[in-house]
Amino acid sequence: MTSSSSGPQVRRATILDVAAAAGVSRQTVTRAMNDMPGISAATRERVKALATELGYSPSRFAKGLVQGARTSLGLAIPDLTNPYFPAFASSVVEEATQRGWNVVMDDFGHGSGSGLDAVARLAPQVDALIGYLGASSQKAQSLMGRRPVVVLDYPAGQAAGRISFDYFHAARMALEHLLAAQRRRIAYLDSDEGGQATTRGLAVAAAAADAGIDIIILEAQDTAPAAREAVRSLLEQHGTVDGLLVFNDLMAAGALKALNAAGRAVPRDCAVIGMDGIPLGELVSPELTTLALDLRAVGRAAVGLVADLLSGAVEAGSPDASLILKHQLVLRQSA
Repeated sequence: MTSSSSGPQVRRATILDVAAAAGVSRQTVTRAMNDMPGISAATRERVKALATELGYSPSRFAKGLVQGARTSLGLAIPDLTNPYFPAFASSVVEEATQRGWNVVMDDFGHGSGSGLDAVARLAPQVDALIGYLGASSQKAQSLMGRRPVVVLDYPAGQAAGRISFDYFHAARMALEHLLAAQRRRIAYLDSDEGGQATTRGLAVAAAAADAGIDIIILEAQDTAPAAREAVRSLLEQHGTVDGLLVFNDLMAAGALKALNAAGRAVPRDCAVIGMDGIPLGELVSPELTTLALDLRAVGRAAVGLVADLLSGAVEAGSPDASLILKHQLVLRQSA
């Protein structure tokens, strides 16, 4: 991602700007902004007035270095009832704890507001933020100011850092596996996002076109019961479907129930592949073949990117601040 005036690289005043305007050292600015001894009251007030005029405010991270406070990391999660998100949150907490950081989490699903509302609640408490913020990523970064935001699963996000997933690679692996198993009537069950295809859905469609596959695409709400009903309807209309790729493992569990209720044996009559690799896949019967993310690796990558952004080792909005992770095909009983 390149810098632009509309992205995260809008230049804000730095401590060096304040020091130059006040004709003092960087250390004097630090003392003034943190109400530390060693400078006169007049110098403190003059530095603070110039800082306000220039729009400079020290980051919570910088204050922590001076005052000995622990780094506080915000985590914005859209739905903790979806098993994927607690697993991801656990990986972030594990990595942050190993660094001695605190984690403050906000679940903005279930009527408690949007991702941006979560950021507004977290911003006064944290030095940096990780979240599934989608199209709110640029506004989230604006709310956080110079403190970095790392956005997940939204490649177009305008924030300090991004972690995306290569869904085309994942879809191609799944389709190749189904074709190798002589599946010829393949369907994809996407998550319903108001009639628009998801990033995963677009990747599946592109991978199918690339492979010359005429794939059936249907949508349902991102729940197991909704997926069960969608697959029931699919089987009524296209009873010959013999391969099914599903938006995530939770919806795939619903798909398995629908196939079982219709008397379709899995994988003999219809192979099923989920996505994400959450522990649920090993608890259903048959055990679910899935396109798995190593969620501990995702957590390490997200927290590591935050650390690099805070320290200055990685520049906000630079190519190094944009990571792409890949799924692995985990073969189990369902395909």
